[in-house]
Amino acid sequence: MSKTVPAREVPRVHADLTDRAYWAGSIKMALSKFFILRTLHDGPAHGYDIARAVERITSGCCSPSEGALYPALREFEEGGYVTSRQDTVSGRQRRVYTLTDKGRHAFQVGVSAWMEVTDALLATQGMATKKSSTPCDC
Repeated sequence: MSKTVPAREVPRVHADLTDRAYWAGSIKMALSKFFILRTLHDGPAHGYDIARAVERITSGCCSPSEGALYPALREFEEGGYVTSRQDTVSGRQRRVYTLTDKGRHAFQVGVSAWMEVTDALLATQGMATKKSSTPCDC
């Protein structure tokens, strides 16, 4: 007869919602994909140039690493949002990415979605700075 060993509970690590880095990381992850599309909307580019353009466009807010950039580009290519080709750039072989019509449409949808969020954030901004006259019963 075999004994059943109870499963050990792994303690859950809870996110510190008071840590600005938590929010910045979550936001940057989503925005990086959007700004990759934004960069390719300007024209074809290779990975390094895409990463630098995203960093420049966002004034350093988003700076996708290779570990984030290339999986996103692969996902976009598999979804038909970008195409890629090998090209010689400054004497080196580089993969150059180009936005497809589907990718241009995705970018437009993304702009619309982010603008809705931006409007909601701007409307909420005043709430964050107001001091409540009554305590919250939350």
